[in-house]
Amino acid sequence: MILYLHGFRSSPQSAKSQLFERVMTARGQAHLLMSPALPASPQKAIELCLSLTKNTPKEDLYIVGSSLGGYYATYLAETLDCRAVCINPSIYAARDLATQLEVRTQYHSEEPFEFKASYIKELADLFIPTLTKPERFLLLAGMQDELLEWQEMQARYHGAKQIIAPDQDHAFSGFEHYLPTVLDFIFS
Repeated sequence: MILYLHGFRSSPQSAKSQLFERVMTARGQAHLLMSPALPASPQKAIELCLSLTKNTPKEDLYIVGSSLGGYYATYLAETLDCRAVCINPSIYAARDLATQLEVRTQYHSEEPFEFKASYIKELADLFIPTLTKPERFLLLAGMQDELLEWQEMQARYHGAKQIIAPDQDHAFSGFEHYLPTVLDFIFS
């Protein structure tokens, strides 16, 4: 099972999620991919992920997360002892999202999205100080990320397989070029 986790204020309608779905369908493996809509509450997002993966053996579970989804993927990979691909992951999500405490809409719909002050503590509670098995991670970091520091990502995932892409922004707009590497990491 591949669990794809979108980023902050995003959804399964994101470009990366949709591309992943199309490629997995073309491979005849759409049944292996789950891309849930994550709630704004980090605690509820993690509870949802744990419920979706509870019957999947760790050797058959792969988590792919983008931005905040990468933060969640790191927590889940450490907790469930599975492999993860992190795309421009938030390293210090509580710090980075502390400025987002106002009601907004999601990126791919007009649905309201409220990020509450209590969610900052929930994010802090999910922080993993040290990766216990960095070799189970693949990092894709874009040097043109306009929101997060790729150097923090590189340092955080020391010992992991890393692709530092000089021409990629926060959305990792060229994800289609890296998806074969992601699938190789997952299925090898």
